[in-house]
Amino acid sequence: MLTEKPLPEAGEVVVCTVREITSHGIYVNLDQYDGTNGFLHVSEISTGWVRNIDRVAKVSQKLVLKVIRANRARREIDLSLRQVTNEERRAKVIEWKREERAVAIMGGVRKKLGIDEAHEKSLKEKLEEQFGTLYEALETAAKKGEKGLAPLGLPDKTAKVIAEIASEKIIPPRYEVGALVEVSSRSPNGIEDVKKTLLAASGAQSADVRITYAGAPRYRVRITADDYKQAEKVLDSVLEKIKDGVGKHDAFNFKREISRKYGGAT
Repeated sequence: MLTEKPLPEAGEVVVCTVREITSHGIYVNLDQYDGTNGFLHVSEISTGWVRNIDRVAKVSQKLVLKVIRANRARREIDLSLRQVTNEERRAKVIEWKREERAVAIMGGVRKKLGIDEAHEKSLKEKLEEQFGTLYEALETAAKKGEKGLAPLGLPDKTAKVIAEIASEKIIPPRYEVGALVEVSSRSPNGIEDVKKTLLAASGAQSADVRITYAGAPRYRVRITADDYKQAEKVLDSVLEKIKDGVGKHDAFNFKREISRKYGGAT
C-alpha cells in the first residue's frame, strides 16, 4: 500500500516552482512536498491590481508563497504571494538553500560510501532525529568533526566520511561582539596598570578575545565565538573583570558595538 504524500498546513511558507501561467493565476509545484500541485490566484499576487501576470513570474522560476488553504480530500493547495512578509521570505530562502546543500552533501556521502538509496534515507532520518534538521547535523559535523556525530553511534568510516565532506562544503558560523572601552588610572604607573588589567581580563576565556588600542584612553574589545550567546557571555565577563581591575578613583565606561556573523549558509 502506497503512503499518501503529506500536505503543508495553512499558514506555512513554502518554496514553489512555477509550472504554468494563466490569466487567472499561476500553477506551481511545491518543492519541499514532492512537487505537489498548488495554485496562486491572481487576487493573492498583490494588494493592488495585477495588469500582467507574466511580469510577476516566469515558468521554472522559484517563488516563496504562503499556504492559505490545503484541501486534503482533493489534494489542492491554494497559495498567496501578497501575504508573505519580507522576513518570512528571507528566512524561507535560507532554510531552503540549507536543505538543498544538505541533500547535495548526503549525495556525496552516499557515493563515497557506496551505499544505496534506502541506506542513505535511513542515515538522513537518524541525523534529523538527533539534530532537528539535516543541515544542523552536517553543520555540527563540519564544526566538531566525527566527535560531533558520536551520539548516533555510527560506524567510524561513515562518521568520518560525513565529517570530511561536510567540512569541505559548510563553513560553520562565527559570531563577533564587542565594545569600545574607556579606562584610565590616576596612579603614577597608570598606563602600566591599565595594560595589566586588560591583559588579565583577556586571559582564561572560552572564546577568542582581542583587546586593541583605539587612542587614549580608549580600547576596543572584540570577542569571537561559535555561539552568539557564548560570545556575549564572554564579553560581559571581560568587561566585568576590567571594571573590577581598575582602582576606585580610576575611570571606566564602555559602549557596545555592532555584532557580526561570519560564515554559515545564507
